[in-house]
Amino acid sequence: SLKNHTLTSSGGEAGSRMIHRAAAKHLIERYYHQLTEGCGNEACTNEACGSSPGFQRMDNNAAAIKALELYKNNAKLCDPHPSKKGASSAFPENSAKGAHNFSACSNGKMNHKDLPPTREDFRDLNYLTEEKVYEILSLCSETEDYSPLIRVIGRVFSSAESLVQSFRKAKQHTKEELKSLQAKDEDKDEDEKETASGSSTAMEVEPEASASSGDGPSHGENNVQKLGPVEVSVDIDAVRRVYERLLSNEKIEAAFLNALVYLSPNVECDLTYHSVYAADPNYLNVFIIVMENSNLHSPEYLEIALPQFCKAMSKLPLPALAKLARLWSQYGADQIRRLVETFQQLITYTVISNEFSSDNLVNEDDGVVAATKCLKIVYYANVLGGDLDTDHNEDDDDEPIPESSELTLQELLGEERRNKKGPRVDPLETELGIRASDCRKPLITFEDFINEPLNEVLEMDKDYTFFKVETESKFSFMTCPFILNAVTKNLGLYYDNRIRMYSERRITALYSLVQGQQLNPYLRLKVRRDHIIDDALVRLEMIAMENPADLKKQLYVEFEGEQGVDEGGVSKEFFQLVVEEIFNPDIGMFTYDERTKLFWFNPSSFENEGQFTLIGIVLGLAIYNNCILDVHFPMVVYRKLMGKKGTFRDLADSHPVLYQSLKDLLEYEGNVEDDMMITFQISQTDLFGNPLMYDLKEGGDKIPVTNENRKDFVALYAEYMLNKSVEKQFKAFRRGFHMVTNESPLKYLFRPEEIELLICGSRNLDFQALEDSTEYDGGYNKDSRIIKDFWETVHSFGQEQKRLFLQFTTGTDRAPVGGLGKLKMIIAKNGPDSDRLPTSHTCFNVLLLPEYSTIEKLRERLLKAITYAKGFGML
Repeated sequence: SLKNHTLTSSGGEAGSRMIHRAAAKHLIERYYHQLTEGCGNEACTNEACGSSPGFQRMDNNAAAIKALELYKNNAKLCDPHPSKKGASSAFPENSAKGAHNFSACSNGKMNHKDLPPTREDFRDLNYLTEEKVYEILSLCSETEDYSPLIRVIGRVFSSAESLVQSFRKAKQHTKEELKSLQAKDEDKDEDEKETASGSSTAMEVEPEASASSGDGPSHGENNVQKLGPVEVSVDIDAVRRVYERLLSNEKIEAAFLNALVYLSPNVECDLTYHSVYAADPNYLNVFIIVMENSNLHSPEYLEIALPQFCKAMSKLPLPALAKLARLWSQYGADQIRRLVETFQQLITYTVISNEFSSDNLVNEDDGVVAATKCLKIVYYANVLGGDLDTDHNEDDDDEPIPESSELTLQELLGEERRNKKGPRVDPLETELGIRASDCRKPLITFEDFINEPLNEVLEMDKDYTFFKVETESKFSFMTCPFILNAVTKNLGLYYDNRIRMYSERRITALYSLVQGQQLNPYLRLKVRRDHIIDDALVRLEMIAMENPADLKKQLYVEFEGEQGVDEGGVSKEFFQLVVEEIFNPDIGMFTYDERTKLFWFNPSSFENEGQFTLIGIVLGLAIYNNCILDVHFPMVVYRKLMGKKGTFRDLADSHPVLYQSLKDLLEYEGNVEDDMMITFQISQTDLFGNPLMYDLKEGGDKIPVTNENRKDFVALYAEYMLNKSVEKQFKAFRRGFHMVTNESPLKYLFRPEEIELLICGSRNLDFQALEDSTEYDGGYNKDSRIIKDFWETVHSFGQEQKRLFLQFTTGTDRAPVGGLGKLKMIIAKNGPDSDRLPTSHTCFNVLLLPEYSTIEKLRERLLKAITYAKGFGML
């Protein structure tokens, strides 16, 4: 039956051309109406008439097929009741196989005075308004026969041309009228803009005025500046009211479903081959209207209708996608959530209904790909509609990172680097002029966009290949990173890092052949334990100056005077020792806050910029080599690494006491100048506790803070604390980080909070997952008495003790990306019962555990080991 729908043409004109004999068409049509509506005679004896008492009702498709059979058999036709003579079949679903889309013709001899008003056929109605829908609905309700409305909905909602013209807003004002209105109602407009911030449409504040002037609702000052006018001609509130009235009727709902099946392929064709949006931007109304259907996520739509429509929507040109995102951004959280659930339902339904594998890739499913592309529009609408901060951006590095001297040879060998200037940027992001990192708080959480079933079936090695090749024929979900969880994205990053390492290794091998240079495929660091910072700094600085590309090689660390092959463990120990020394408060590079347990750049540090560059390189190398660091920075550091400056709200995380003081200042209801007597000069202390004065404005000591200028004071204070005072130190730190990650898709894939997760691991500790993934050695297994006692003991620990245990065993108190189940800890036997404490090889996550005789002794020894582990018991 669905195939029949797609073959028919709207309005009945194409159908009538396909029927060669008008008389046959007319007879078939009469049979059809006799079956669906009856002759009107309640005592009719014709078994093939809907008015017959014993007649069994059938759906429209069955009636169409039956009508054709009756015509072939020359079956009996009832004399039509006058109320039936004007019936029409304007909807594709009311068609038989041989008679596509009967035209709504009448008998010609009919006296219109004989027709009651409830039987108007509306065959000349080519578009709908809210009032017209209610008028037809009222007429249908009187007779309890909704077929006229169903046919009108079918005709209009299956035709893009009709939908474009439907539900238009009232008369648009001219520019002159707008100027007059704005001059008269300026104050009124301001009030209405405030009340419209949660509105469902961009036009709720005087539809005509806002459509042309662009005074739509906003969620912050930045939104108004960034979004500008969103001009659409459709009255979205009217569409919602119509859907609300009609979708409660099952028969009418089916009309919407069938119309969408018919509409979508034609729209896709229009957008693909005819550039309809460029010719008429109002074509976007089709998508605005259809997406207001709150039943789109229901099962009957998921099989055919919604996938086809998503394919059509994904063909929209970039300006149309951006306009749709801007419009949806003004809908509010509930509507955004509904749109997300619609596309997520389709993706999840398709994934669980199919068996995707490496031979049957989810990347090749048109429905999933199209729904993901549509979800991207909602994602950016969610960002645009949230709390935006587009102004506070870090300046780019003054000096570009030097290009590798190997570039010429690489080009000759076909190894020219892609993305020399950093990772790619999404075209829609560029069109909208925003980034995900600009959004402080989206309308709904970013986690709502992650589809876990999709992540489970995604073959990341194949997806990464499609991502790098960038061909139109192969879709990569890495181009829509919002739908991927951190584990999946981390795997994509791992592939990128490894391939880059192998590429550098291959280039080095070719160099050794071409130029006779010594083969050095690794980033080798030979350091002394007691001079680890100095040795690492000197070596990394030389590499950064001579050939930064070497930082992209696989790290290989060697401790002087020690035998050992670096298979990951030695590098991990190197990172632990470097971080431990650099973040030592005695060194003075970073300050430590006992309350927050976080580090911050020391503005009066005596260390040179090279030390800060080193820690930046170390952070980059840790990501590049898949190591977790025991680093404790506030989130603003990762935001700054992603290109955003710190602002007042970031102080809540990095300097909570100062934040609370400034917040109290902003909320103070008394006279700030008289009661607080503060000026635009602030005081800081250096390493030795000496006060340092700083003017937030020129002559700040003479400018009092008042109720009027306190916001300015708070903004400047935050700007100084988070940006200006540590500008030199942070620029060096960021430069080191970018030396390693500048060609990585890191910025493209991850948000600031996910960068922290990559570097430091997760605070969420699931010890059951750790137990399930732990391996045993030296004679232990999961059923050993000591192992059962061990896990019973560990599970009984409090949260702080569990963190100490992790620190003792792995060198960090956090879980890797994906949780503790990814850790692969090993518990090995370390002799029989004794008084020895448990020990650990943190490089390899190995715990050496003697076979203690009792659980009490095990608990006492283990607690002592993890509590006093610093400088004791760690190998």
